[in-house]
Amino acid sequence: MYHDSKRPGFFSLLVDSRGEKRQSSHRLADMPKVLTLLDKERDTWMSQAEFIRPSRRVVNLLRLGLLFVDLDTYRVPALTGRNPEALAASVLYFCGEEGLPLPSVLIYSGRGIQAKWLLDGTIPRQALPRWNACQQYLVDRLAHVGADPMAKDASRVLRIVETVNSKSGEVCRVVHIQRGADSEPIRYNFEYLTEALLPAARWTIEQQRQEVAEQRARKKPFLLVSGGKDSNLRGFSGRQLAWDRLEDLRKLAELRGGVSEGSRMQHLFWRLNFLLLSGATNSKQMYHEAAALARELDPQWNSRSKELMTLFSKAKAYEAGEKISFGGKDYTPLYTPRNDTLINLFGITTDEQRQLKTIVSQAEAAERHRKREEGRRRASGAVDRETYLEAANSKQAKAQSLRREGLSVRAIAKQMAVSVMAVSRYINAPAIQCTKSVRITNGEAPAH
Repeated sequence: MYHDSKRPGFFSLLVDSRGEKRQSSHRLADMPKVLTLLDKERDTWMSQAEFIRPSRRVVNLLRLGLLFVDLDTYRVPALTGRNPEALAASVLYFCGEEGLPLPSVLIYSGRGIQAKWLLDGTIPRQALPRWNACQQYLVDRLAHVGADPMAKDASRVLRIVETVNSKSGEVCRVVHIQRGADSEPIRYNFEYLTEALLPAARWTIEQQRQEVAEQRARKKPFLLVSGGKDSNLRGFSGRQLAWDRLEDLRKLAELRGGVSEGSRMQHLFWRLNFLLLSGATNSKQMYHEAAALARELDPQWNSRSKELMTLFSKAKAYEAGEKISFGGKDYTPLYTPRNDTLINLFGITTDEQRQLKTIVSQAEAAERHRKREEGRRRASGAVDRETYLEAANSKQAKAQSLRREGLSVRAIAKQMAVSVMAVSRYINAPAIQCTKSVRITNGEAPAH
């Protein structure tokens, strides 16, 4: 329902073999064959996401096709003793009470319920911060029915249907499908889910940012937005920035054809720092993600974990909500460097910056802003100097030609659908010279 064997990429399995968990990764194309070979008498879990490499680490994420919550209903006294169908009915009731979209599928895991919201397509790794925010919201809203707060990350594995749960002896199976108009499991647009789940929808965040920018342009005081880790505006945008910086460092290595031996630990440290800041992983998974990042830098490199101990301590402090006070302001324990610091640290050239998303100098940022504004002006009707001159001179030439044919100013104005005053200017003025872009309104160019 959410893994397509026609797509490129990998999925992972986790199998309990006589008390020892063994993990394997396989190509999506091989999924039909692999699943037929499973021993259904063993505890077996599958990754919910798809990956670019045969490793289910967040840094290797390729795409996601669903949201999910693992509900340990057996830990909720009011729900203990209920059969799977009754548990499913309870979950649907509580989703309705919380105003949540109903899950597409409910799966009995042998002791609890897996709730899954299928997407009408897949979302790329770039959307991970928003996906994480949706996951966190679902876990928070369903905490009272046993939502597992540790089972919400993109690298999570969940039990596969038709396999046994050895702790209960029950078989994992589908107990409810919420069907759409086509009788298939209902699928949700990801943008709809973000607006339905997040306290501040994406368009609201963008609107607030625009208001801040407009106030800055008018030189008025900034719009005050509450900060802190739980702020939807500042917190969400901060996590997105951290993820984008991680992606920029990976892009930088790609542009340079790899990372030299003397720079590997520097790359690993900062990539891991931004991964932690993005909220895509935590201190418990940090060293696993570090190993995946190290292999990405150099498959033969055995990075020394002791060099990351400081970062591990800061990650623990960050998760505990601790702040560092400096100069009268509070900062996160993790590192939040300025762009100029990263540019100098990694020696990022101007040409390289042009191919990065966020790690850019003020000059490059200003140039990108200029191009965005230019595009905005074009969309609203403004034209460049050459286009304006061509249009204006064409009208002027036509007006002067009609005048030479003996037409009156009023007749020319009527034929050209412009004002009499404009025709007078066209007839009496020399060829128009202009030094900046102007806006043409109602088909008539203003005079200079």
